[in-house]
Amino acid sequence: MTKIFDLTRGTSPLIISMPHSGEDISPCQDQMTAPAKCLPDCDWHLSQLYAFLSGLGVTWIKANYARYVIDLNRDPSGKSLYPGQSVTELCPTTTFAEQPVYLEGQNPSAAEITRRVETYWKPYHAALETEIVRVKAIHGYVILWDAHSILSRVPRFFEGRLPDLNFGTHNDATCAPALSALIMETTQKYTQYKAVLNGRFKGGYITRHYGKPTNHVHAVQLELSQITYMLEQYPFTYLKDKAHAVGGVIEALVKVVATWKPENISDSF
Repeated sequence: MTKIFDLTRGTSPLIISMPHSGEDISPCQDQMTAPAKCLPDCDWHLSQLYAFLSGLGVTWIKANYARYVIDLNRDPSGKSLYPGQSVTELCPTTTFAEQPVYLEGQNPSAAEITRRVETYWKPYHAALETEIVRVKAIHGYVILWDAHSILSRVPRFFEGRLPDLNFGTHNDATCAPALSALIMETTQKYTQYKAVLNGRFKGGYITRHYGKPTNHVHAVQLELSQITYMLEQYPFTYLKDKAHAVGGVIEALVKVVATWKPENISDSF
């Protein structure tokens, strides 16, 4: 059995979460359609794009099972993140292109969804919670960066082309405004990329659930447009030159975020 996640522990106040970069569909591949097996909605190549983390002492956790098995960035109750808007489920039954994920009559049952929550969702979140507690004990605060990527054009969710860098803090409910302001100020140095804060994407379950500034946990989501670093059609090839350019921007952002400290934290930590 594939490990549910990979975890690297660091001593920095920053934790990076990659809940949608998994590619393993073995638990349900026999029931899936051919288009879904190509994983068009995967957050492709994030480990490669974030390879610079190895030298920063950052804690990071990466899912190994695909979001079609279960979406780790959804409320386990099935509650929608964006009421009234089109969204995919805890166990998605359609792709972003609104094609069926499963063969006719093969959608997961309620019992199967519950099993997947217990088997895949809960262990990932238990590990993430453990790291938040550990890092907070070291520093007195935590910065959680939820790393994602998405196709630049998904008519189901938004019109036109998505900006390059899409930050979400649930309208600054999940982090101190000073941190989101620092992030946006930093992006302005890279005029070749368009950045937006709390646009179409305001942060998913992970950002909203764990981001509690009053409890000294500051969470930010980055939804990176895939056109900035890869081929957006099958076979979803990693484009090294483009990836190197945008990867440098992400590295600069991560380094800035990792050195930020809330004003109300004692130096005794």
